[in-house]
Amino acid sequence: MKQVRKREIVRAGTTVEQMVRAIADMIVTGAMQPGDRLDEISLAGRFEVSRTPVREALRQLCTMGLVDREPNRSAVVTNVTGRYLSSMFEAMAELEGICARLSAERMTVDERHALERMHRESMRLVHAGSEEDYAAHNMEFHTRLYRGAHNDHIFELVTQTRSRLAPFRRAQFRIAGRLAKSYAEHDGIVIAILRGDIQAAGQAAYAHVSIVSEASATFVRPDVPAPSTKAG
Repeated sequence: MKQVRKREIVRAGTTVEQMVRAIADMIVTGAMQPGDRLDEISLAGRFEVSRTPVREALRQLCTMGLVDREPNRSAVVTNVTGRYLSSMFEAMAELEGICARLSAERMTVDERHALERMHRESMRLVHAGSEEDYAAHNMEFHTRLYRGAHNDHIFELVTQTRSRLAPFRRAQFRIAGRLAKSYAEHDGIVIAILRGDIQAAGQAAYAHVSIVSEASATFVRPDVPAPSTKAG
Protein backbone atom coordinates (compact mmCIF):
# COMPACT_ATOMS: atom_id res chain seq x y z
CA MET A 1 0.00 0.00 0.00
CA LYS A 2 1.24 3.46 -0.88
CA GLN A 3 2.15 5.58 2.11
CA VAL A 4 0.86 9.15 2.23
CA ARG A 5 1.26 11.91 4.74
CA LYS A 6 -0.46 11.29 8.06
CA ARG A 7 -3.16 13.59 9.37
CA GLU A 8 -3.64 14.57 13.00
CA ILE A 9 -6.13 12.56 14.99
CA VAL A 10 -9.33 14.37 15.89
CA ARG A 11 -9.54 14.62 19.67
CA ALA A 12 -11.66 16.76 22.00
CA GLY A 13 -15.29 16.96 20.91
CA THR A 14 -14.92 14.04 18.54
CA THR A 15 -18.19 12.75 17.08
CA VAL A 16 -18.80 9.20 15.91
CA GLU A 17 -18.72 10.44 12.31
CA GLN A 18 -15.33 12.12 12.83
CA MET A 19 -13.98 9.02 14.54
CA VAL A 20 -15.15 6.74 11.73
CA ARG A 21 -13.55 9.03 9.17
CA ALA A 22 -10.26 9.30 11.07
CA ILE A 23 -9.91 5.54 11.60
CA ALA A 24 -11.03 4.75 8.05
CA ASP A 25 -8.46 7.15 6.62
CA MET A 26 -5.71 5.55 8.72
CA ILE A 27 -6.70 2.12 7.42
CA VAL A 28 -6.87 3.22 3.77
CA THR A 29 -3.55 5.08 3.85
CA GLY A 30 -1.69 2.31 5.68
CA ALA A 31 -1.24 3.94 9.09
CA MET A 32 -3.15 0.90 10.34
CA GLN A 33 -2.36 -2.50 8.85
CA PRO A 34 -4.40 -5.70 8.35
CA GLY A 35 -4.61 -7.60 11.62
CA ASP A 36 -4.02 -4.54 13.80
CA ARG A 37 -6.26 -4.68 16.86
CA LEU A 38 -8.66 -1.85 17.63
CA ASP A 39 -9.07 -1.96 21.38
CA GLU A 40 -12.03 0.02 22.70
CA ILE A 41 -10.22 1.34 25.79
CA SER A 42 -7.17 2.45 23.80
CA LEU A 43 -9.33 4.14 21.15
CA ALA A 44 -11.43 5.88 23.82
CA GLY A 45 -8.26 7.30 25.33
CA ARG A 46 -6.82 8.24 21.95
CA PHE A 47 -9.92 10.18 20.89
CA GLU A 48 -10.79 11.38 24.40
CA VAL A 49 -14.30 9.93 24.35
CA SER A 50 -16.22 7.24 26.25
CA ARG A 51 -16.38 3.67 25.02
CA THR A 52 -19.98 4.07 23.78
CA PRO A 53 -19.14 6.18 20.68
CA VAL A 54 -16.11 3.95 20.07
CA ARG A 55 -18.39 0.90 19.86
CA GLU A 56 -20.66 2.70 17.40
CA ALA A 57 -17.68 3.80 15.28
CA LEU A 58 -16.38 0.23 15.17
CA ARG A 59 -19.84 -1.03 14.21
CA GLN A 60 -19.94 1.38 11.27
CA LEU A 61 -16.41 0.43 10.23
CA CYS A 62 -17.46 -3.23 10.25
CA THR A 63 -20.39 -2.36 7.99
CA MET A 64 -17.98 -0.60 5.64
CA GLY A 65 -15.86 -3.74 5.45
CA LEU A 66 -12.76 -2.06 6.91
CA VAL A 67 -12.92 -3.77 10.31
CA ASP A 68 -13.83 -7.29 11.38
CA ARG A 69 -15.10 -8.26 14.81
CA GLU A 70 -15.80 -11.73 16.12
CA PRO A 71 -17.89 -12.28 19.29
CA ASN A 72 -15.95 -11.66 22.51
CA ARG A 73 -12.83 -10.52 20.62
CA SER A 74 -11.22 -7.19 19.79
CA ALA A 75 -12.01 -5.63 16.43
CA VAL A 76 -9.21 -5.96 13.87
CA VAL A 77 -8.35 -4.18 10.62
CA THR A 78 -9.37 -6.26 7.61
CA ASN A 79 -7.38 -6.71 4.41
CA VAL A 80 -9.12 -4.51 1.84
CA THR A 81 -8.21 -6.17 -1.44
CA GLY A 82 -8.46 -5.04 -5.03
CA ARG A 83 -11.06 -7.71 -5.72
CA TYR A 84 -13.30 -6.47 -2.92
CA LEU A 85 -12.95 -2.83 -3.91
CA SER A 86 -13.44 -3.35 -7.64
CA SER A 87 -16.69 -5.24 -7.05
CA MET A 88 -18.10 -2.32 -5.07
CA PHE A 89 -16.92 0.26 -7.59
CA GLU A 90 -18.47 -1.80 -10.38
CA ALA A 91 -21.83 -1.62 -8.62
CA MET A 92 -21.31 2.07 -7.88
CA ALA A 93 -20.60 2.89 -11.53
CA GLU A 94 -23.83 1.22 -12.62
CA LEU A 95 -25.87 3.00 -9.95
CA GLU A 96 -24.39 6.42 -10.70
CA GLY A 97 -24.97 5.88 -14.41
CA ILE A 98 -28.64 5.20 -13.67
CA CYS A 99 -28.87 8.32 -11.47
CA ALA A 100 -27.29 10.51 -14.14
CA ARG A 101 -29.63 9.20 -16.84
CA LEU A 102 -32.68 9.77 -14.69
CA SER A 103 -31.41 13.20 -13.63
CA ALA A 104 -31.02 14.23 -17.27
CA GLU A 105 -34.63 13.23 -17.76
CA ARG A 106 -36.26 14.27 -14.48
CA MET A 107 -34.34 17.14 -12.87
CA THR A 108 -36.34 20.35 -12.60
CA VAL A 109 -34.99 23.54 -14.14
CA ASP A 110 -34.07 24.84 -10.68
CA GLU A 111 -32.24 21.60 -9.83
CA ARG A 112 -30.23 21.75 -13.05
CA HIS A 113 -29.23 25.37 -12.44
CA ALA A 114 -28.28 24.62 -8.81
CA LEU A 115 -26.11 21.68 -9.94
CA GLU A 116 -24.39 23.81 -12.56
CA ARG A 117 -23.84 26.68 -10.13
CA MET A 118 -22.24 24.56 -7.40
CA HIS A 119 -20.11 22.81 -10.00
CA ARG A 120 -18.75 26.08 -11.40
CA GLU A 121 -18.10 27.43 -7.91
CA SER A 122 -15.96 24.41 -7.09
CA MET A 123 -13.30 25.54 -9.56
CA ARG A 124 -11.91 27.85 -6.86
CA LEU A 125 -11.29 24.79 -4.67
CA VAL A 126 -9.37 23.17 -7.52
CA HIS A 127 -7.22 26.27 -7.97
CA ALA A 128 -6.59 26.44 -4.22
CA GLY A 129 -5.71 22.74 -4.06
CA SER A 130 -8.14 22.38 -1.16
CA GLU A 131 -8.50 18.59 -0.84
CA GLU A 132 -10.76 18.54 2.23
CA ASP A 133 -13.14 21.20 0.92
CA TYR A 134 -13.28 19.61 -2.52
CA ALA A 135 -14.02 16.22 -0.97
CA ALA A 136 -16.99 17.80 0.85
CA HIS A 137 -18.10 19.45 -2.41
CA ASN A 138 -17.76 16.13 -4.22
CA MET A 139 -20.12 14.45 -1.78
CA GLU A 140 -22.71 17.21 -2.20
CA PHE A 141 -22.35 17.12 -6.00
CA HIS A 142 -23.09 13.41 -6.13
CA THR A 143 -25.92 13.70 -3.61
CA ARG A 144 -27.61 16.23 -5.91
CA LEU A 145 -27.14 13.78 -8.76
CA TYR A 146 -28.78 10.99 -6.76
CA ARG A 147 -31.70 13.17 -5.65
CA GLY A 148 -32.15 14.44 -9.19
CA ALA A 149 -33.13 10.92 -10.21
CA HIS A 150 -36.31 11.31 -8.13
CA ASN A 151 -36.36 7.64 -7.12
CA ASP A 152 -36.22 6.95 -3.39
CA HIS A 153 -35.25 3.29 -3.74
CA ILE A 154 -32.30 4.03 -6.00
CA PHE A 155 -31.26 6.87 -3.68
CA GLU A 156 -31.14 4.44 -0.75
CA LEU A 157 -29.10 1.88 -2.70
CA VAL A 158 -26.57 4.36 -4.06
CA THR A 159 -26.02 6.17 -0.74
CA GLN A 160 -25.47 2.87 1.09
CA THR A 161 -22.89 1.81 -1.49
CA ARG A 162 -21.23 5.22 -1.38
CA SER A 163 -20.85 5.05 2.42
CA ARG A 164 -18.78 1.87 2.07
CA LEU A 165 -16.56 3.46 -0.56
CA ALA A 166 -16.25 6.85 1.14
CA PRO A 167 -12.70 6.43 2.53
CA PHE A 168 -11.38 5.44 -0.89
CA ARG A 169 -13.26 8.19 -2.70
CA ARG A 170 -11.73 10.72 -0.30
CA ALA A 171 -8.26 9.22 -0.67
CA GLN A 172 -8.21 9.81 -4.43
CA PHE A 173 -7.90 13.57 -3.87
CA ARG A 174 -4.46 13.10 -2.33
CA ILE A 175 -3.15 12.05 -5.74
CA ALA A 176 -1.43 14.88 -7.63
CA GLY A 177 -3.68 16.44 -10.27
CA ARG A 178 -6.77 14.52 -9.23
CA LEU A 179 -8.83 17.60 -8.26
CA ALA A 180 -8.62 19.09 -11.76
CA LYS A 181 -9.40 15.76 -13.39
CA SER A 182 -12.40 15.25 -11.13
CA TYR A 183 -13.70 18.71 -12.04
CA ALA A 184 -13.38 17.93 -15.75
CA GLU A 185 -15.26 14.64 -15.29
CA HIS A 186 -18.02 16.43 -13.37
CA ASP A 187 -18.18 18.96 -16.19
CA GLY A 188 -19.08 16.25 -18.68
CA ILE A 189 -21.88 15.01 -16.44
CA VAL A 190 -23.29 18.51 -15.85
CA ILE A 191 -23.23 19.46 -19.54
CA ALA A 192 -25.08 16.28 -20.50
CA ILE A 193 -27.73 16.84 -17.81
CA LEU A 194 -28.23 20.47 -18.81
CA ARG A 195 -28.79 19.31 -22.39
CA GLY A 196 -31.14 16.57 -21.28
CA ASP A 197 -28.92 14.04 -23.03
CA ILE A 198 -29.82 10.87 -21.16
CA GLN A 199 -27.31 8.57 -22.84
CA ALA A 200 -24.37 10.97 -22.56
CA ALA A 201 -25.13 11.70 -18.89
CA GLY A 202 -25.17 8.00 -18.03
CA GLN A 203 -21.96 7.33 -19.92
CA ALA A 204 -20.17 10.29 -18.32
CA ALA A 205 -21.19 9.26 -14.79
CA TYR A 206 -20.23 5.62 -15.38
CA ALA A 207 -16.84 6.63 -16.79
CA HIS A 208 -16.27 9.02 -13.88
CA VAL A 209 -16.74 6.31 -11.25
CA SER A 210 -14.58 3.92 -13.26
CA ILE A 211 -11.76 6.49 -13.23
CA VAL A 212 -12.26 7.04 -9.49
CA SER A 213 -11.92 3.28 -9.05
CA GLU A 214 -8.60 3.29 -10.89
CA ALA A 215 -7.33 6.24 -8.84
CA SER A 216 -8.41 4.63 -5.57
CA ALA A 217 -6.58 1.41 -6.49
CA THR A 218 -3.40 3.27 -5.50
CA PHE A 219 -4.37 2.67 -1.87
CA VAL A 220 -5.32 -1.00 -2.16
CA ARG A 221 -3.32 -3.87 -0.69
CA PRO A 222 -2.44 -7.01 -2.66
CA ASP A 223 -5.02 -9.79 -2.67
CA VAL A 224 -3.52 -11.77 0.22
CA PRO A 225 -5.19 -13.10 3.38
CA ALA A 226 -5.10 -10.92 6.47
CA PRO A 227 -3.19 -12.21 9.50
CA SER A 228 -5.17 -14.67 11.64
CA THR A 229 -7.29 -13.15 14.40
CA LYS A 230 -7.89 -16.41 16.24
CA ALA A 231 -4.99 -16.13 18.70
CA GLY A 232 -4.77 -13.76 21.63
